[in-house]
Amino acid sequence: MTCTIIRPAVEADASEVSRVILAALVTSNAQDYPASVIERVQASFTPNAVLHLMRQRQMFVATVDGVLVGTASLDGHAVRSVFVDPLHQGGGVGRQLLAAVEQAARQAGVIRLRVPSSVTAEGFYARLGYIRVGEHYQDQELTLIMERDLEHSVQ
Repeated sequence: MTCTIIRPAVEADASEVSRVILAALVTSNAQDYPASVIERVQASFTPNAVLHLMRQRQMFVATVDGVLVGTASLDGHAVRSVFVDPLHQGGGVGRQLLAAVEQAARQAGVIRLRVPSSVTAEGFYARLGYIRVGEHYQDQELTLIMERDLEHSVQ
């Protein structure tokens, strides 16, 4: 039996968070974006870059049987950097991470969350009640802007 635990990230997690993000980018996101975009985004998630983000955001990690397999962050009113190891995608880890982010947002008084979503993750967010409210296109990268009203949603 597997045991998924969602907890706040700590600095010692930076390398594993980076590993998970990079694996998801090259396996999942590469299906929807050109190599140049994947390479540019990868540069934003080195272990040192992740460590820097940890100090700016409220970051969570998911572990399954002690192995780090996912991450998600709350940055003010925005969901950021939701990634799950490709071997664990589709098993509820992302949903559990997003629930932790939403709970932290509610505790901080946030009533509407916004997520800059990849094309790859649009269906995931839509299934969790996020609606597409816009899009941003830059350097061959399409980012979908999605929102969810936390004030009127079921916890």
